[in-house]
Amino acid sequence: MVEVLKQAGTDTISSTSGHALTYAAAVKDSPPEPAALLSTTKLLFVTSEMGDFIKAGGLGEVSTALPRQLRAFCDVRVLIPGFRQVRAAKPNMDIVHQMPRTASLPPWSLGRFSTPDGLTIYAVLCDELYDREGSPYGPFAGGDFGDNDIRFGRLSLAAAEIAAGEADPNWKPDIIHVNDWPSALAAGYLRWKGLATPSILTIHNLAYQGLYQPARMNALGIPDLAFSVNGAEFHGKISFLKSGIYYGSHVTTVSETYASEITTADHGCGLEGLLKTRMDEGRLTGIVNGIDDSWASPTGVEKTGAQMIRQWKRQNAANIRKSFELPASRGPLFSIISRLVHQKGIDLSIEAAETIIDNGGQLVVTGRGEPRLEDAIERLARQHPASVAARIGFDDGEARRIFAASDFLLMPSRFEPCGLSQMYAQRSGALPIAYRTGGLVDTIEDGLSGFLFSSLTGAGLTSAVTRALDAFRSKRAFVQMREHAMAKRFDWGRPTHRYADVYAKALAA
Repeated sequence: MVEVLKQAGTDTISSTSGHALTYAAAVKDSPPEPAALLSTTKLLFVTSEMGDFIKAGGLGEVSTALPRQLRAFCDVRVLIPGFRQVRAAKPNMDIVHQMPRTASLPPWSLGRFSTPDGLTIYAVLCDELYDREGSPYGPFAGGDFGDNDIRFGRLSLAAAEIAAGEADPNWKPDIIHVNDWPSALAAGYLRWKGLATPSILTIHNLAYQGLYQPARMNALGIPDLAFSVNGAEFHGKISFLKSGIYYGSHVTTVSETYASEITTADHGCGLEGLLKTRMDEGRLTGIVNGIDDSWASPTGVEKTGAQMIRQWKRQNAANIRKSFELPASRGPLFSIISRLVHQKGIDLSIEAAETIIDNGGQLVVTGRGEPRLEDAIERLARQHPASVAARIGFDDGEARRIFAASDFLLMPSRFEPCGLSQMYAQRSGALPIAYRTGGLVDTIEDGLSGFLFSSLTGAGLTSAVTRALDAFRSKRAFVQMREHAMAKRFDWGRPTHRYADVYAKALAA
């Protein structure tokens, strides 16, 4: 392993300066330079969550970072539902226009305000839909709101109404970028309104599709002709996500490997045929997400040498052991920082925990999710109180401290469109142990910055854990891996340029 590490180069992906001049190679045979296309472009970025106000997962992180990065290339505005948290953050926002009811989609007002750093936010103000306790999608206790079709149909149509110049007479986007099923129906509304505005759909997780009974067509204002295999219909239901794929100008997803995976029956969730067609047409692109630069160690310790890194990690580990009431140990500290759901392979991690414990390691778990998996994690902690500690729930600050403390992160997701935790872990000096799928393949170098395994079983994960334990015992190899991981860059520079490529292609077409 040490020899392999010596031969490995460092990750050279980094933020690039300059403007859109690098786009020429990506937009072949298009007369205007993409820089010229984008310099005056107005972009509406439509999302159901944004970390500034409310988030449920990775989409909220992306929606916080990507629009801000895109301001270097074009005039960007973000459209988000007027959730209670948005209203609380900006109680006196400007009201641009009041809009009427459409079908069963209630009337709404377009609010507008700016964040402290100058990003313009549009809010769909409709308190009967958005002024609720809970996540963007359902009550805190779990499940979905029963009227989510109306809530996100309203968001999607609002995007099309802004594109039509109806909601803000003084600003009309040249292109709209929608994200996941809650705003994917916007691509259909654009077409049904007879608009030629290009739309880009980013799929963050194909498993969530926004499926509703055909009886909801009239309530959503969807024309009858759209209920077709060549339209919004999917196995006898309305599919918000399929509408975005079918009617959109271009589809992106959040890693290159996942883009390929979703064109197969194993990962395509029934949409693999349409997605394969889009890939063959050159209209499906995988773009790995970035993460915020704040995920570098707070003092830039990764630049100060192995000794300082060791001291920093040991201090963080001591603090987390104390916080989670684990005894002091010189053994490795493993962590699970995740939603506790089947997709994340929590059952596999529980199976591999015995190997960690038998080899003098400890395991810290934080997250919430399916009750049966929460119970299984708590039972494991009760059985091994000196080796396993769990906190059901999630706090961003605590998660950061656990990343900083950990030697290894368990992330055996059954599928992972992109994943952010493995990037957070590497920047924090924790080596991820992950199943070879999706964005995990694109961001973890097996044996260099983490460990990948190919057999989706407890035994497969255990074999990767054993490799990690061997590396930990071989101090030189472990230090080299940790330094390599911490030196990797996952900033938004390259992804932003690639999104701008996609916009330029859509505008040129």
